[in-house]
Amino acid sequence: METDEIKKFWDSRPCNIKHSKLPVGTIGYFEEVDQRRYFVEPHILEFADFSAWKGKKVLEIGCGIGTDSIRFAKAGADITCLELSEKSMEICKERFKQYNLTANFYMGNAENILDIVPAQEYDLIYSFGVIHHAKNPELIIDSLRNYMGKNSVCKIMLYSKYSWKSIEFFLREGINFKFNFKNTIRYFAEAQLNCPVANVYTVKGLENLLSKYTIEKIEKSHIFKYSIPHYINYEYKIRTIFRLMPGVFYKKIEKLLGWHYLITFKL
Repeated sequence: METDEIKKFWDSRPCNIKHSKLPVGTIGYFEEVDQRRYFVEPHILEFADFSAWKGKKVLEIGCGIGTDSIRFAKAGADITCLELSEKSMEICKERFKQYNLTANFYMGNAENILDIVPAQEYDLIYSFGVIHHAKNPELIIDSLRNYMGKNSVCKIMLYSKYSWKSIEFFLREGINFKFNFKNTIRYFAEAQLNCPVANVYTVKGLENLLSKYTIEKIEKSHIFKYSIPHYINYEYKIRTIFRLMPGVFYKKIEKLLGWHYLITFKL
């Protein structure tokens, strides 16, 4: 798997680019993308805790089209953005321009971050749903210490191997992949099917990946409860199984079978 193939995939359809039907790059477009993202993934707001980083230096690895990045900037953070996809970065830069905000932008593969972003200490290193799409995630993780001090915090989201999503797709579609779990989950990991790389983790796998750091918290979240055909048409129809499920039970299931591992760690 070459990085060029991964880059080509994300250039062809940047993550969340279809969260609005308005013209890409307009204020209205960015507002709708923001609203849709945090409506279906509200756990991001608590995890990122944007307002907590006012006046702080934040490094975001894999900024995409800048939905989280602009939130950090609006909250008063000094934000540095690294992105592999040229198309995503183009939209991200336009977003900052539209809001008259600034950031430090760097293009390139995060596996080679030391050759791209000057090593300096950041208060927060943040990456949501990006590192697991790298060919060699461990290279990124190992490099982070070069951007950390004793008080630095890292917050990253990585996919869970055993989740409602992975199990459901494997049971439903596994036969088409000769019941190869890894290939089934990789194919259905993103809205744009057949993602080149989608690593998934167990707690043990995360502990191995982060063995050089001090893990403060690992928790699961996010079971997508909406009907996908309706969601594609910008309708939020909750699937029957989740509509009938008591809210308290749904929260407990999320903690057990969430698709997102929310991880906080330090040196």
